[in-house]
Amino acid sequence: MKPVLIFFGFVIAYHPISFAQKKEMVKVIKLKTENKIDVFINNKPFTSFLYPDSLEKPILFPVRGADETIVTRGFPIDPRPDEPTDHPHQKGIWFTYENVNGLDFWNNSYAIPGEKKYLYGWIKTDSILKISGGLKGIIAYHANWTNQRNKVLLEENTTLTFSGTEHQRIIDRTTILKADTNINFTDAKDGLYGMRLAHELQIPNTTSESVQYANDKKIPKVSDTIANGNYITSEGKTGDAAWGTRARWCKIFAKIKNDSISIAMIDHPQNPGYPTFWHARGYGLFAANPLGEKIFTNGKSIKNFHLNKGESVTFRYRTVIDSGNKTISAKELNELADKFAKEK
Repeated sequence: MKPVLIFFGFVIAYHPISFAQKKEMVKVIKLKTENKIDVFINNKPFTSFLYPDSLEKPILFPVRGADETIVTRGFPIDPRPDEPTDHPHQKGIWFTYENVNGLDFWNNSYAIPGEKKYLYGWIKTDSILKISGGLKGIIAYHANWTNQRNKVLLEENTTLTFSGTEHQRIIDRTTILKADTNINFTDAKDGLYGMRLAHELQIPNTTSESVQYANDKKIPKVSDTIANGNYITSEGKTGDAAWGTRARWCKIFAKIKNDSISIAMIDHPQNPGYPTFWHARGYGLFAANPLGEKIFTNGKSIKNFHLNKGESVTFRYRTVIDSGNKTISAKELNELADKFAKEK
């Protein structure tokens, strides 16, 4: 059967025949002299796992589509012309939370003054457990969530699985957090699984919070002719209206050069707080936060998640990056979400 194409400007929905695309080989290579692991799909660079303590948390950066278009912001690691320079803690793809026993793991960065660092947590990767390639690439690692005195609050075991086809890249993340002491994830806005988008994927003329920095002073966001993105959720919420709503998946899509680029995050039904709230901001922050409710519900509900010492919790997410002359349809994303939901 030939694909069925329906045109919406530059966006094209298509028949899920793309699922039959041939899977491409994945190579995972650890650099000997750096805390860095490179991932290639079909011999093309996809992303790198960066885990020096200087980043305050491990990240995937940069992240590319199958056409090698970079879909994450470069600042502050590798700045590109004309991109925003707000929120220096938002780098690549990450997994952190704003309030763990009173410590802010989300907002920690080089920009925090030394005298205030004690208010922030640190995620330190101490062991790479597995690296492998093939039709799927795997990076598994252990990290400690610590305070500034290196006291461990949580132990993290994460497995990142990478796969791809001619037009698609997928990152599956499974993270297990084990409490080394009694842990409170106090209801907060900034969490949990997030990425910072390339400039083109921002929403134009967004009303979301957005600032740029000039000489360390905040200035209003200027007129933007590069951003052309838009969000849509599985529940049909679009644009800035996607923020603070629950859905099983959320997608951002835009035109970058000659290609349509879409990035979808898919929640897993076994995650706490499913379906997650989307902390999806027009200025380029794209995050799933299942542990914060108060701000998203205007105070109608509050979620304070607790782990006793020795207890653990598991989070699973799938990120799908599509590129080409079409963007992934809601029907396809629902099928991908159904498939993901059946995976343990």
